[in-house]
Amino acid sequence: METDKPIVLFDGVCNLCNGVVKFIIKRDPTGKFLFAPLQGEAGQSLLEQYNLPKDDFESFVLIDNGKAYQKSTAALRIAKHLGGGWQLFYGLIIIPAFIRNAVYKLIANNRYRMFGRQESCMMPTPELKKRFLN
Repeated sequence: METDKPIVLFDGVCNLCNGVVKFIIKRDPTGKFLFAPLQGEAGQSLLEQYNLPKDDFESFVLIDNGKAYQKSTAALRIAKHLGGGWQLFYGLIIIPAFIRNAVYKLIANNRYRMFGRQESCMMPTPELKKRFLN
């Protein structure tokens, strides 16, 4: 699956993850990002293409310029692309990944308990459907 737009792969049943997707969409009015749930056909295909585990739904993945970024690195690279002051968060990239990812893992491991989960993946509105891969 080739595209010149960055693709965000997310846990489609996680309320926190769905909230993050909505947050990105709101701050990306030009439609720079595309989205796909990790559990979906496109998400599974991309995970396979980039040799990532197809059953690990705890990792947020950004595919950008032919490279896959995971966890905190993915989140910070997304912030770099967003408008406004969100780009400043990219400066946190100087913190070693093992420290950033420890915080990420703490949140990821508790996300369902803290934020809840849905029975099925988020369904985009008709106007946003073109930004979601099938």
